[in-house]
Amino acid sequence: MAHDEDDLLAKLTRFSEGVAPPFAQADTTDATTDGTGDANGTGDMNDTNVADDGAGFDVDEFLHGLDAIFARHEAATKAEPYLLDAMDLAENAGDLPGLLTVLNETMGFYRSQSRHKDNQWIIQRAIELALRLGLEGTEAWATTLINAATSQRAAGNYEQAEELYRQALDCADHVYDADDRRLAALHNNLSMLYGETDRPAQAVAELREALAILEHGSPDPDTDVDVASTCANLALALLAEATAGDNDADTTSAALDEARACASRALAIYRAADAEGSAHYASALATAAQVAFACGDFTGAVARYERALAIIGACYGEHTDYYRVTEANLGKAREALRAAGASAGEAAANARDENPQSAGMAGSGTTNDATGSGAAGTMTQASEASSSTAPSDAAASPRRSGLQLARDFWLAYGRPMLEERYPDYVGRIAAGLVGPGSECFGFDDALSGDHDFGARFCLWLTDDDYARIGEQLQRDYEALPREFDGVTRSATTPRASGGGRRDGVFPIGGFFTALTGYASAPGADEPHRWMMLDEATLANATNGRVFADPFGAFSKARQSFRMMPDDVRLAWISRRLGMIAQAGQYNVPRMLARGDGAAAWLCIDEFTMAVSSLVFLLNNPVTVGYAPYYKWRFAALRALSRRAGMRLAGVCDELEALLRRSSAACFGGAGFGEGGSGAAPHIEAVERTIEAICAQIVEELQRQGLTDSDADFLEWQRPYVEAHIHDPSPCLHSL
Repeated sequence: MAHDEDDLLAKLTRFSEGVAPPFAQADTTDATTDGTGDANGTGDMNDTNVADDGAGFDVDEFLHGLDAIFARHEAATKAEPYLLDAMDLAENAGDLPGLLTVLNETMGFYRSQSRHKDNQWIIQRAIELALRLGLEGTEAWATTLINAATSQRAAGNYEQAEELYRQALDCADHVYDADDRRLAALHNNLSMLYGETDRPAQAVAELREALAILEHGSPDPDTDVDVASTCANLALALLAEATAGDNDADTTSAALDEARACASRALAIYRAADAEGSAHYASALATAAQVAFACGDFTGAVARYERALAIIGACYGEHTDYYRVTEANLGKAREALRAAGASAGEAAANARDENPQSAGMAGSGTTNDATGSGAAGTMTQASEASSSTAPSDAAASPRRSGLQLARDFWLAYGRPMLEERYPDYVGRIAAGLVGPGSECFGFDDALSGDHDFGARFCLWLTDDDYARIGEQLQRDYEALPREFDGVTRSATTPRASGGGRRDGVFPIGGFFTALTGYASAPGADEPHRWMMLDEATLANATNGRVFADPFGAFSKARQSFRMMPDDVRLAWISRRLGMIAQAGQYNVPRMLARGDGAAAWLCIDEFTMAVSSLVFLLNNPVTVGYAPYYKWRFAALRALSRRAGMRLAGVCDELEALLRRSSAACFGGAGFGEGGSGAAPHIEAVERTIEAICAQIVEELQRQGLTDSDADFLEWQRPYVEAHIHDPSPCLHSL
């Protein structure tokens, strides 16, 4: 079964969300980051005509069960036992082809988990079994060699990897057609090995070969995500070639220009293919960010890294290496932007918005799609400790955000306290800052320090661990300094006290229950429970940052609230369309015609809240988060609208213009009209703006395939949207 995020080896290898991230080598110092073109995932030997012999081991059932584990995001705990059991079953049944399938799957899984030592015997066993089966010179042989080579490359065993890739290429040239994209994938993977061994010219040559194969065989290269993957990898290889240090100025400039063009083309293809929520798109964004950084376009680099970080956080969580590396690179880009002379306002915005996705919404920062010229820079991988803000960095920034303050406090006092006093539990405790409060959303400013503000963080424990050490750990937490780096904790309001406290020690289930009423998100088969939640609640449960989660239990629970079932999302979209139509298109004109300005004002408010919510829903909360409550709704919407590739990005400005006009339209007779001329021109402008926004919504619904109707009254669009809801539960259908 192929997944939406399958890479170039879709026919040959398997990628399941949460198993092998496409940016597993995402340190952007590497010219050919292990990006979207890699053979991530595990080898599906069914696609290589190795048939099940029917001797008691069902390969299809095995693969289906493995897919189900990945789909439930349980790979970390359940995939290995499942794979090992399957090995035993296949071997006991005498099904050697089935066993080879399992070994290829296991090879990819161990690679994704960086368990390279454990993988060595799997690699050896798979190759020996393929030879024993007489598969040499077949597609199945090429498959096994590719998986083995990629695993050795991930382990840093480059000589072995290159030899295996060469054997695979010799085999593939005979068994694959000239346009077979598996051949392109092989060239792509070989290019990554060259990039990792400082041979950028060879890497570029392999990627050009891969791109030529794909473009020649693709029915539509402009929407082919495999072409996009290769373009992104080629951009990185060209960047490495340009910055190798032994080129003349003209050669360097030409390589940078081509790298920019390749990175831009990759992003355009993902947009055209409607694949902007995929993990591979995040890799392409990180590529574009690195190219922008090398060209001196630090504003563009920041914007793209923020977008990539949001998607990585949504797909894999914030405790992964992929998130930490991208976050570190974002920090370098922000530092470069400040050093390059960003305005005080831009610098403050960049400093405040430290974690766009975990804030449950879009990241902020200025988006600038135009790339400039300038000296190439170097992005480096940073550890969690070294990526914290140093004192000199804090002095350079107008103000340190609450999230950054919390992280620094955790690094300075929290983590050392756990390591000293709770050594047996430190590997099981998550730390971060999540929940209510402007700083958890990244929107705090100088005014925020007057209440519920200061150096603070949360510690999250399993129920069993909390029962053992929770009370003592809370006392130790409370004994930490009340002042840190010149910031003293402000007064605590009643709302943030007692059961509503916003920092300290919590059982994981109790923390989320206090926020949402559920210890973890409802299941996909419980839509009625999802429908009882609201966006502000979900935003509070998924915002903030997780500084450490070695055990993974907290991030798993938090991630579950991000994964809104698509049927629920469509039901919410339908309801928003209904409110937009009733409040904005129908009732605003009627109330204004009646001269009831106060009622019209309330209708405009309902329209604005529904439209702003719809923007988040159509951009998909799994990627951009949820719209927060009214106080921060526009701050979040502005941030979302500034991000590259967002849908309905212009609606925020139109809503703000609508609100400015509304006072004159609703109360023009009371002196708000221009020169006392009355409300008529403003009423026309308000109604025109509402219809313009609704027309854009219809276009976006059509673009996403949710409707084929041109009806401009959004109530009539609802049946088309609800036709895409598969779950028959009555709570999801309002028509």
